[in-house]
Amino acid sequence: MKHAFPFFTHSPLIAIGLSLSMITATVHADTNLSPWQLRAGISLIDPQSHNGRIIQNTAAVTVDSQTGPTFNIGYYLTPHWAIDLLGGLAFKHQINVNGERAGSTKHLPPILSLQYHFRPEATIRPFVGLGINYTRFLDEKLDNGAKLSLGSSWGPAVQAGVDVAIDEHWSVGGDIRYARIDTRTEINGANVGKVEINPTVYSLTVGYRF
Repeated sequence: MKHAFPFFTHSPLIAIGLSLSMITATVHADTNLSPWQLRAGISLIDPQSHNGRIIQNTAAVTVDSQTGPTFNIGYYLTPHWAIDLLGGLAFKHQINVNGERAGSTKHLPPILSLQYHFRPEATIRPFVGLGINYTRFLDEKLDNGAKLSLGSSWGPAVQAGVDVAIDEHWSVGGDIRYARIDTRTEINGANVGKVEINPTVYSLTVGYRF
């Protein structure tokens, strides 16, 4: 049986040379892009169902979900590895105690992650990330007038997502993150326990690679 491409069969050096040329062209194309990428979109922050009990375990606390605009700033160390920062405006959440509204708070939940992109040259580009979350709470309020204070929190975060390339620069995508957020709770200056928010963050984004 004859080979369909006898020229390449009898000229392996030419075939290898063409393959190397294609790889070099791909690398060269990648280097024409800036390492910076900006994403903008919308995120749903969905705290875990049960956020703990305070006041000597007598009061069950829950925090409601919230949706709002977010952005990502990414920097590609290599075609596969990138550093990503998730940011956004402060999210406002309702706080419930024993099933009833008790107050509200705002929080800023930036997440810094190291990402691995499995197929950076493909149209569909899955990735995963591992990072750290810092959460600062703002405008804590209780409806009964008592002073509420929620301590800042550090914790790990994980991520999985996918980008779909539209062209060389533009993409659309989505990702899911889980962040560990534990905050010490004080009412009128007294420590009444810890609230565990531990949200799952669902995001839809539009991205631009410079």
